[in-house]
Amino acid sequence: MSLKIAIQGIQGSNHHQVALDYFGSDIALAECLSFDTLVDTLLKKEAEKGIMAIENSIAGSIIPNYALVYHNDLHIIGEHYLNIHHHLMVLKGQQLSDITEVSSHPMALLQCKEFFKAYPNIRLVEDVDTAETAKRIQEQKLTHVAAIAPKVAATLYGLDIVADNIQTIKNNATRFIIVKTKNKVLPEAEINKASLRFITDHKRGSLAAVLNVMSDCRMNLTKIQSLPVIETPWKYAFFVDITFTAYADFSKLKSLLDIMTEEFKVLGEYKNAMV
Repeated sequence: MSLKIAIQGIQGSNHHQVALDYFGSDIALAECLSFDTLVDTLLKKEAEKGIMAIENSIAGSIIPNYALVYHNDLHIIGEHYLNIHHHLMVLKGQQLSDITEVSSHPMALLQCKEFFKAYPNIRLVEDVDTAETAKRIQEQKLTHVAAIAPKVAATLYGLDIVADNIQTIKNNATRFIIVKTKNKVLPEAEINKASLRFITDHKRGSLAAVLNVMSDCRMNLTKIQSLPVIETPWKYAFFVDITFTAYADFSKLKSLLDIMTEEFKVLGEYKNAMV
């Protein structure tokens, strides 16, 4: 029986590509048009694992997804980095000059903004997913409409690519996290990255003290993101990613942060995909 993977989007999306890269082709997809739906799918046990975009090298963090992971007690069991390539695709037989409207995910439109400055007659329309627009063009035989989507979407839905790699910054990558409702226990020798959440005292130097302890424990801080604690105005939680060489150093850090911080929680222990 194929592994059931929940993705944000549909076949042909970047999340689908990550699923293929990370798990291989012997998978079944649970297609979700929002990250909230993806989380619900996992909680209802309609999928075994999920894939969520968490940050982009150009646009930064997808902040709501940090809260989704924490509040729904999901565990990060892995990560994957995907180089993003945006292609402009149309119904077969259509040309670039025929296009009057381009529909895609807001992030894709933002990342291709410079390309469309040369085409002021083209209207840019936000949609829920890159591949969903490509699929709709094929199903409804839409003319004068183009989608911005990965190349796999053009292959799946039989569309013509009229412009390759239209993203403004060519070195564009997105980090995805692999999540599930129960932690996957890896051998300690294989774990060299972790995601944490904690709250510090509202005192001068509290965060600096935590960062100093991380440094003393030989941690490499790769990401820090603050989010408001909704229940307590003007209080913030910190989401942190760290890498390390020795798991014993990380164990020491966990013991210290458990004492030094409030609501300390390990969101995931996994392999660093950048190594």
